[in-house]
Amino acid sequence: MLSGLSGYFRMRIRGFGELRIRVANRTVKVMDREIARAARWPRKSAKGHEITARSRNQERGRVIMIVHKPIVALVVVLSLMLTGIATAEEMAKKPPAPAATAAPGTGAPVSAEYKIGIDDVLDIAVWNNTTMSRTVPVRPDGKISLPLLNEVQAAGLTPSQLRANLMAKITEYMPNPEVSVIVREVHSNKISVLGEVRKAGRYEITQRATVLDAVALAGGFNDFARRTKVVIMRHDGNAVKRIPVNYNKIVAEEDDNILLQPGDIVVVP
Repeated sequence: MLSGLSGYFRMRIRGFGELRIRVANRTVKVMDREIARAARWPRKSAKGHEITARSRNQERGRVIMIVHKPIVALVVVLSLMLTGIATAEEMAKKPPAPAATAAPGTGAPVSAEYKIGIDDVLDIAVWNNTTMSRTVPVRPDGKISLPLLNEVQAAGLTPSQLRANLMAKITEYMPNPEVSVIVREVHSNKISVLGEVRKAGRYEITQRATVLDAVALAGGFNDFARRTKVVIMRHDGNAVKRIPVNYNKIVAEEDDNILLQPGDIVVVP
């Protein structure tokens, strides 16, 4: 509550105790009486009444500033405090954003269903065991090498599946192991684009890619490219599957834009 124009302004704010501001000890009425008393003194010049009026106005303005400045400061402080409290409450009500799993080396998102591939880099961490905790690449044969466990199959498994396999193997050496598997870098998603394109080669993709994406990565077709005779060569076990693609029909939305898989080869005759 406010206590008046003299003494203190006091206000209780929940959670912050009391906020006090000392103000002027003299009120406007007191200053008016003193100025009126001074006006009754003998005048020493013809312009004494003008000086008195000017002094009265200046003193009144000074007193008003002394009295009102703390009130303005108090209003500003209270506004900032209330705004801060409201913002904090609003942020507390918002649910935390879900943590995204990503491969730091490439910035590519890695979903829980992502299957580890050759050349990927993995972070293997075993709690309270620095010997087995390390960063390892996936070899061309799809395996990783770890102390005690030697060779462990990694390619073709999700991080969760590899974690379960490692925990089962480490249990032979330590009870109730805590293991984490993180895909640090993704290098297994590669496709090749060959033939009548401007930049034929092998390309690393970090997201889902289609035939149109592959052509764009290769810089587009050459002048003599047969756009209706594009072929996707895909490994299916020990065999190679040939998928014909008509680029013109895809652009005209008459055919589907085929989704590529890691290891696909796009041939443009």
